[in-house]
Amino acid sequence: MLDLTHVNEAGEARMVDVGAKDDTEREAVASGGVRMRAQTQSAIRQMGIKKGDVLAVARVAGIMAAKKTPELIPLCHTLLITEVAIDFDFVGDDFIKVTSKAKCTGKTGVEMEALTAVSVACLTIYDMCKAIDRGMVIESIQLEKKSGGKSGTFIRQKGES
Repeated sequence: MLDLTHVNEAGEARMVDVGAKDDTEREAVASGGVRMRAQTQSAIRQMGIKKGDVLAVARVAGIMAAKKTPELIPLCHTLLITEVAIDFDFVGDDFIKVTSKAKCTGKTGVEMEALTAVSVACLTIYDMCKAIDRGMVIESIQLEKKSGGKSGTFIRQKGES
């Protein structure tokens, strides 16, 4: 059986004690995206969404979400995040790829912050465009890479799940 760190001997959820760990520089990159009709992507590109600048709002929402991760994910530690960046790429005429990077110097990683940032940025795109395209699909939210800490570096290999 796997040795799960967030479960005690009795099988109950617990927050991991990271007090004895060394502070190290940590970084995580996550990605995901929103699939939509071509007309929706075109409206976003042309600033034609009535609610405003979709990507600017989604960027701020993702940054804010990263900072609130421990309030959303019950066993996450509060981190002093030093950077959160959100980028968007138009892929074809029906997809917006969202990538986030989170950094900190601390005792535990920022993977959940990067994943939360991508998730909320994607949800914000959906929210701002749902009036014209309720069929949008949020997909493929995943950790791309992480560095720092005892476990070292992880880089997703193409096709890895």
